Amino acid sequence: MVSLQEDSQEEDVCPICQEHPKEAVRTDCKHLFCQVCLAQHMDKALASEALCCPLCRKPYSEGVLGDPYICHKHQKRFQRFCEKSKCLLCVECLESPEHQSHSEPTIENAISHYKERLNRRCRRLRKDIGELQRLKAQEEEKLQALQFQVNCGNHKLEAELVSQHQDKGHLDVLPQQHLDQLEDTSAEEARILDLSKAITQISLLVADLESTAKELDANTLVNASDLLERHEPSLSPHMGRPMT
Repeated sequence: MVSLQEDSQEEDVCPICQEHPKEAVRTDCKHLFCQVCLAQHMDKALASEALCCPLCRKPYSEGVLGDPYICHKHQKRFQRFCEKSKCLLCVECLESPEHQSHSEPTIENAISHYKERLNRRCRRLRKDIGELQRLKAQEEEKLQALQFQVNCGNHKLEAELVSQHQDKGHLDVLPQQHLDQLEDTSAEEARILDLSKAITQISLLVADLESTAKELDANTLVNASDLLERHEPSLSPHMGRPMT
């Protein structure tokens, strides 16, 4: 932690992280801090001493962190995060039978753990997006080749009909080769659309993951847990799913 000087605090700077306060809270002595910074300071302070302001050392109450950090049932500050039930726990919550059987991480450790998982999944999904974009480029090349064949077939068919003094409207059935080419073209367009949708949806998921990792705190731990369980869009069976 940086050295804290009481006479050097500015209203727009948290004395602990030296950045603009995020979700700013004030101690009872009116000093301003980031909500997360002060919560982390509390975790360390409670292990050895009473709660004192990091600047002036005057005591303050846990309630300064606000409702999101306070257990409404026991009126105690949240200190742990239960991954199984996806909820924050105070010291009295930890005494309940459902939580006594296993160790719950501190909020600080949970934030660090989930931030790493979010960033790791972002990296994997970005590789998937690159692979999907490569597949899409290949399919677009195939489509261009098929469209060229269809156009050539159209010109050839029209030439034959002109020589026979007919037009397409008078044909009961198009030649089988022409029908196959049209079917292949439609299938290729469907594959490209499938890939485009997957790229868009995964890109949106990556954006959500990155945003959550950047702003992760005690209030958003549950959101992070839910987000990590969100499945990527699956492609049609004939397209496969690139995974890294």
